[in-house]
Amino acid sequence: MVFRGEEILGEAANNRESCCDPTGHAEMVALRAAGERLGSWRLEGCSMVVTLEPCPMCAGALVNARLKRLVFGAFDPKAGACTSLFDIPGDRRLNHRVEMIGGFEEARCAELLRAFFRRRRAEKRRTG
Repeated sequence: MVFRGEEILGEAANNRESCCDPTGHAEMVALRAAGERLGSWRLEGCSMVVTLEPCPMCAGALVNARLKRLVFGAFDPKAGACTSLFDIPGDRRLNHRVEMIGGFEEARCAELLRAFFRRRRAEKRRTG
């Protein structure tokens, strides 16, 4: 979810599979929606909240969008680019840095993710 103040500008879920789009991560879809709503790619003053630490592609998009703040729940030791493997939003070599708060409601977010993937695996087994 992308918001500024009390206004939600973009909400999304991962649509990579349903849209056959490798960039269809929830962060990317929400950033696009927020940009369309504001009529600008610059999301200055906006914040994003996500359950899982963003990947390198999404972390780069946060920097490019000039996002003010990212809040994420669960760390992703396999693909996280917001401190786990890389620190793209905090890299001083880039022209913009994103304030980050990681591990917010971490246990709750991790359980949400586990439950989601359990359901997905069960559905895949049923449908083949």
